[in-house]
Amino acid sequence: MCGIIAARVADDATPYLLDGLERLEYRGYDSAGIAVRTSTGGTETIRSVSRVGDLRTLVAARSGDPFTGVGIGHTRWATHGAVRESNAHPHADCSGRISVVHNGIIENADLLRDQLSAQGHVFVSEVDSEVITHLVERALAVDPDLMLAVQIATAQLEGSWAIVVLDARDGRMVVAADRSPLVVARAARGDFVASDIGAIATWAETFVALRDGDVVELGESWTWSSRGEVVPVPFATPSPFAAEALELGDHTDHMAKEIEEQPAVVAEILDRIAGRAVDGSMWRSLGLLPFERVAVIACGTSLNAGQVIATALRGLGGVPTDTVVASEADQAVLTPGTLVVAISQSGETADVLRALDRFADRYQVLALTNNLHSSLARRADAVLDCHAGPEIGVAATKTFTAQVVVGVSAMISALVSSGRIDRSRALALVGDMQRLPGLLAGAAEASLDRIPLLVSSVRDASGFLFLGRGAGLPFAAEGALKLKELSYRWAEAYPAGELKHGPLALVTDGTPVVVVDNGEHKIQANVAEVRARGGFVITIGGVGADVPALGRDAGRVLSRRTDGTDQGMSLWGPLESVVPLQMLARELALQLGCDVDKPRNLAKSVTVE
Repeated sequence: MCGIIAARVADDATPYLLDGLERLEYRGYDSAGIAVRTSTGGTETIRSVSRVGDLRTLVAARSGDPFTGVGIGHTRWATHGAVRESNAHPHADCSGRISVVHNGIIENADLLRDQLSAQGHVFVSEVDSEVITHLVERALAVDPDLMLAVQIATAQLEGSWAIVVLDARDGRMVVAADRSPLVVARAARGDFVASDIGAIATWAETFVALRDGDVVELGESWTWSSRGEVVPVPFATPSPFAAEALELGDHTDHMAKEIEEQPAVVAEILDRIAGRAVDGSMWRSLGLLPFERVAVIACGTSLNAGQVIATALRGLGGVPTDTVVASEADQAVLTPGTLVVAISQSGETADVLRALDRFADRYQVLALTNNLHSSLARRADAVLDCHAGPEIGVAATKTFTAQVVVGVSAMISALVSSGRIDRSRALALVGDMQRLPGLLAGAAEASLDRIPLLVSSVRDASGFLFLGRGAGLPFAAEGALKLKELSYRWAEAYPAGELKHGPLALVTDGTPVVVVDNGEHKIQANVAEVRARGGFVITIGGVGADVPALGRDAGRVLSRRTDGTDQGMSLWGPLESVVPLQMLARELALQLGCDVDKPRNLAKSVTVE
């Protein structure tokens, strides 16, 4: 949550800051601001409680001393303090000399604020981040070295932080991180800092990710400190994203683009890993010990993907599984021999990282993430890259499908490696999975015309039920989550067999009930129960369904294989069902006038608990 950008360039820094903030806006968009050093040695701060586009207008309208090439910027997702300009970043010290942007949570901020106030420091905001500016100011009063001042300041902090500190007096810039992501990059145009490499990929082909406890001064040469000790600058890593992959192209929004990309993403994943899943080498390369049980730890969409992976492991190999909501991990009791599979798109999900505080020392941890340089990747014993590419829309789409495909492939490889299934069975399973790109494309084709008409019939409904049975249930849960995120309508997913145990009381004339019909033999009886109470049923299934999106390979209806080899995917569910579910949520949001890329109150990377 929140996005940080900083630049040290030869020309005006503001175009870089504003462009970077627009690319980071998916991390938070409650407010935005920049602080740029001027030609007269001061700092000018411009902030807005609207989107980055409004900030760009304010910058264009300013008059005053020319800007230099040194500046910092921030787009905020509010945690401490209301959404008002005084709480927007950057924050300044009492003298206006020091400006700071911060991502994270300072847990001892109230105590530090009281101490600093007692010493005469004046606070102008409600946010925890402002204490950092005054801590740096206090340290500089004793010693004029900015890097030392930042080290002294961060040593007093408890919580998580990624910060950039700008000194207006001499233009020095120091960055620091602990349990919050931050990358630095040197390019032909200058030095850049960002929360996410995607924000600066246009200008920088390589980057270095800060590790916990790092403090770095940028300048003609970089000074790199780790836990208080000066160390060599780490080797740079090539950017994983092409700059054009971050652009909209011909699409109206990023979500539409990312839904459409799913067949290609899955095809590329299978090209990378299919053979290694069949022979067990994908699993053996991870270097993990044998396991007797698996516990999936995740949040939100990643938790739903984890449910699908766990279903596959149980169905294909008979391996016991647990699914743990990361924020409730304190209640989990794991048994010896358990492998922890921690899933996070960003690799920075705070609840997942805190859950590992309980488990990492006692259990092997396998991370499944879209960011190999993330905090989660660094803390795990082994890492799987979900290979989804950049995802800008806040509501996850292609990262869900990527997590499922990589996770299920890894579990098949583990079952082969452990002797639970033989290679011929694995070959049939993976061969069946290679139909997925066509199935996803076929689901999109089948949904394109039907979804808008169905949504127009239910757009005024205040709440929705999503139903599934067996392997279809996690997909119903993902559909309900997407609808809530994007349209701000209540939506709940239930096992269809639970209807008579309470949820059926919610159904009245016109109540929308979305059913993932993956062929479970009792689902039709549940649909009949809903229709008998006047519910408006939308079935997502095969031929004859309201949205006939399942089992269609790019428009061609597939018949069931006589050799039974399609039973592998049926054991872990209809992945192609997510396409109409995503399209349903997006279409409802658009018809209601909602921003599908930036839903209210949400951010892409949940870096605070």
